Amino acid sequence: MDAAAHRSSAETIDQFGKYVIPNYRRYPVCLVRGEGSWVWDAEGHRYLDFFPGWGCNILGHCPPRVVAAVREQIGQLIHVPNTWYMEAQGTFAQALSERAFGGQCFFCNSGAEANEAAIKLARVYGHASGRYKFITAEGGFHGRTYAALSATAQPKYHAGFEPLVPGFTYVPYNDLDAVAAALDDQTAAVMVEPIQGEGGVNIPGPDYLPGLRKLCTERGALLILDEVQTGLGRTGKWFAYQNYEIAPDILTCAKALAGGVAAGVMMAAPEIAAVFKPGMHASTFGGNPIACRAGLAAVETIEQDHLLERGRAVGERFRSQFEALRAELPQLVRDIRVQGVMVGLDLTVDASDVVAQCLERRLLVNATHGHVIRLLPALNIGDEQIDEGCAILADVLRQVVV
Repeated sequence: MDAAAHRSSAETIDQFGKYVIPNYRRYPVCLVRGEGSWVWDAEGHRYLDFFPGWGCNILGHCPPRVVAAVREQIGQLIHVPNTWYMEAQGTFAQALSERAFGGQCFFCNSGAEANEAAIKLARVYGHASGRYKFITAEGGFHGRTYAALSATAQPKYHAGFEPLVPGFTYVPYNDLDAVAAALDDQTAAVMVEPIQGEGGVNIPGPDYLPGLRKLCTERGALLILDEVQTGLGRTGKWFAYQNYEIAPDILTCAKALAGGVAAGVMMAAPEIAAVFKPGMHASTFGGNPIACRAGLAAVETIEQDHLLERGRAVGERFRSQFEALRAELPQLVRDIRVQGVMVGLDLTVDASDVVAQCLERRLLVNATHGHVIRLLPALNIGDEQIDEGCAILADVLRQVVV
C-alpha cells in the first residue's frame, strides 16, 4: 500500500488533539493496515505485533475467513434489533454452547458489558434468597462500567469515581481460605479470572479453580468466570476453565470472540439463565449479524487450522526463548508465566521503558502492573516471527542491564 495515500501520523495526531477526548495514552504512531502479525503505519513502516488488538485479534490482523464473512454479511443485512430472530446469532450461540458447558448466550459488544450482564443475572437469581454480595480477587480487572469497576479490586481504577456499587468484597487471588472466610449466606457469586491478565498474567495453582467450584457448590453461591481475555483459544483450550475439568455457572467472553470485530457474550447454565425475563436486560447492537458471522468464522478458522494445538506450541516456544533469557539475565527476569498464547515476563525494572524501546525497534508489546511485559500474540503467528521478536526484546533487555 502506498504510504502517500494516508495522512501522516503527525497530521492524524494533530487532528486527535483537536477533536478526540485524551482519555487514552497513545503511542505517537498512526496504524493504517494489518496482515497476520504485521501492521504498517502511515509512513509505510512495518511493525511486528506481539499484542494485536489488545488481545482481540487472536487470529492476527484481517484473518481471511473473518474478512470474507463480514464482507458477505454486510451486503445482506447489517443490523436488525433483537426483537427479531437472526440465523447467525442462533448458530453462533450453538457453536459457543457446544464448545463450552452447554450454557445459553446473551450477546453484547464488550467484556465490560458481558460482566455487567453476569453481575445483574447473579443478583436477580439470588434476589429471592437475599443473596446480593460478590467476592472478587485483588489484582483482577473486570471492566470500566460501574458494576464491573466495582468488581475490579484495584484501587487505582476507583480513584475519583467513588462511591462504587455496594456489595463487593475483595480477597487475595489464588487464596481459597480467604474465599471460604468471606463467603456467607448473602453471597450471590464468586467472580474471578481463570488467569489474571491486567493484573500481570497471574496463573493460579492447579487446585484454585476446582477449589472455588467446590466452595461455591457447597455454599450455594454461583461461580462466575471472567474469560474476557482468556476465552476462545487463548490458553490452548476453547476456554481456560477447561484446563481444570470444572464448569462455571456463568462465563463471560469478549476480546477474541469475533476475530477482532466487537463482540461479547455472557453464557449461563440454562436454569440460571431462565431468571432473565424480557425487559430485564438488553443490548441494542449485541448479537448483530456482522459480529455473529465474524465469530462463526473465527471458530471455523481455529478448528480447521488446528489453532488450539498451535497455540500450545506457540506458548512453549515463547517459554523456551524466555527461559534462555532468564538464564542469561537472572538479575532482570524475575518470572516467566505462560499459558498458550498468554505470556507474561516479570521484570525487576519498569516495563514501560522496555515497551518504548521495543517500539523504536518496531516490535509492539505491552506493559502491565508496572513491571510485567505482557504478550498476547496471535494463535497463528509464525515461528520465525516469534524468534525475530524475542531477539529484539532480548536485545532491548540487554541494553537495560548495560
